[in-house]
Amino acid sequence: MNKDEKKSLLKLLKKPKKLEHVEYKWVVKIVLLTFSISFFLSVLSETIIPNVNISSGIIILVLFIFVGVLFDMIGVAVTAADIVPFNSMNSRKVRGADIAVLFKKNADKVSSFCNDVVGDICGIISGTSSSIIAINLAPLTPFNKFYVIIFVTSTVAALTIGGKAIGKSIAINNSNTILYDFSKVVSKFYKIKK
Repeated sequence: MNKDEKKSLLKLLKKPKKLEHVEYKWVVKIVLLTFSISFFLSVLSETIIPNVNISSGIIILVLFIFVGVLFDMIGVAVTAADIVPFNSMNSRKVRGADIAVLFKKNADKVSSFCNDVVGDICGIISGTSSSIIAINLAPLTPFNKFYVIIFVTSTVAALTIGGKAIGKSIAINNSNTILYDFSKVVSKFYKIKK
């Protein structure tokens, strides 16, 4: 490669991408949806977790962590999946393939919903829940309340981040399978209007 070719390649690499059209309606919808889901789940966790025993609270907390990790996996899988096999399956009318194609064509929105809306809300709720559990757990231990709260919230953060790290790896390596399985589940509740 000569000097002029290198310069032209460097210019292409440095050239900033033009911003695509931002869909403001989608942004408003996602903000309102996030607020609504977050409000509902926060009220639910704030009213249920303080009133259940510690083991039930831990089960609810683990459920929030699992849902957050699962939806993070789905969001990554939709982004990483290949649309070609789903187009082929859709032409043969395989159940769920039409949903998979729709998700893949709207990967940015699906990923935003799964990763940012559901995943982040579950992370916030699990953080709040872990504090409530730690406050209820502290009197049952010989340790200072401060240290119990720090230990429990740190453990929850580690489980969430570790789970998402494992989930991302699984999602990238099995993106088509995860997208198809998720699409089959969604197809039971949602039909695309032809």
